[in-house]
Amino acid sequence: MPDLDAVVKAYDVRGTVPDQLDEALARAFGVAFAQYTKATSVVVAHDMRPSGPSLVAAFEDGVTACGATVVNLGLASTDLLYYASGNMDLPGAMFTASHNPAQYNGIKMCKAGAKSIGIDSGLAEVRELARVALGTNIVGDPSKVSKRNLLAEFADHVLSFVDVASLRPLKVVADTANGMGGLVVPAVFERLNMIDLEVMYGELDGTFPNHPADPIQPANQRDLQARVLAGGFDVGLAFDGDADRVFLVDELGRTMSGSTTTAILAKVFLRRNPGSTILYNLISSRSVREVIAENGGTGVRTQNGHSYMKGIMADTGAVFAGEHSGHYYFADNYRADSGLIAALVVLEEMSRTGLPLSKLREPVERYANSGEINTQVKDIDAVIARVAAKYLQYPQDRLDGLTVDCGDWWFNVRASNTEPLLRLNLEAATRDQCETQVAELLQLITA
Repeated sequence: MPDLDAVVKAYDVRGTVPDQLDEALARAFGVAFAQYTKATSVVVAHDMRPSGPSLVAAFEDGVTACGATVVNLGLASTDLLYYASGNMDLPGAMFTASHNPAQYNGIKMCKAGAKSIGIDSGLAEVRELARVALGTNIVGDPSKVSKRNLLAEFADHVLSFVDVASLRPLKVVADTANGMGGLVVPAVFERLNMIDLEVMYGELDGTFPNHPADPIQPANQRDLQARVLAGGFDVGLAFDGDADRVFLVDELGRTMSGSTTTAILAKVFLRRNPGSTILYNLISSRSVREVIAENGGTGVRTQNGHSYMKGIMADTGAVFAGEHSGHYYFADNYRADSGLIAALVVLEEMSRTGLPLSKLREPVERYANSGEINTQVKDIDAVIARVAAKYLQYPQDRLDGLTVDCGDWWFNVRASNTEPLLRLNLEAATRDQCETQVAELLQLITA
């Protein structure tokens, strides 16, 4: 029997194909999803991974065996699937493993209206229903599956977040890493006459022949940074495999953290919605909360992950939320994340101010940060306990992993929800202090 506990993560289902995730398990998840949502119809899509179509077909068997119909979007980005779920008011399932290597696949699920399903908001129940379904004979009904292309409609939706007429001439290069950005990015930018777009690695290829589709890792942005400089581009955009995340590179070839982009977007949405609430995850730079306060907003610190972020957005009425990892959520996007929407709003802000990205970022970059440093350790809980004991004299919290506030520097260590890794994020007043404290923490972690 498949190990369901190994593939059901905090936010989604994810595992290697076919040893952890195969058609039989996808079929069981289809049954479980239909039973949990009690829907008469669901919407599904997949990314460019070779295993996607067969896993989707098996999932459709499970859904239709329960009497529900399926709307199959075919190839899509995750934010396109969320748009479909929100616009059609249907539960949705996106087959993707996001930034993971080619041998992985997974399922990101949502309730009708793109409402999140995480381990504390339905995914545990889906897991147990799938466990039961695995022992049954599941026979699907292909006549209950229809196909639909929402790409043009999605592009219109993305463009609704900016005043297209206000955009000034800009040269933009997007590295889509052979992921779904190769489909959705041109579909949006071809409607913008003032933007000159070049796409790198735009061919959809789930084997990732050029570099991994994980833009938070600096090595995976090097080709883009070099192209920005060589081609004289105003902005570089680095998308992940399912194109729901984006990192920006300025005209000087320097990458921007998700915190910097969050701070820039927070200023925009507080100007549009004075006094509103903005969410930021706990590994975001201190500058994010400072910018929110300075611009009259209410900042709310949250744990990491889209299922938590969307739920807290609904509870607080937040208009925007950002994560250091490059996820950006918008109330008018059914509280779902979209790298494309984030990128366009930054381009609009550059047009409004007349500033290059290198100048637009300056006021909100106030500290030195380590970036996310991943370490494989045998016992993550034991390592976190050792770190907590070492810094016991400082204020600590356990909102997500361990966060320690050491005055003019702070850090967070937490387990990855998708990989067997311990993640370290650290921020300090100066670069020298940041590097010194990172070295100290890594020695402790690997002791």
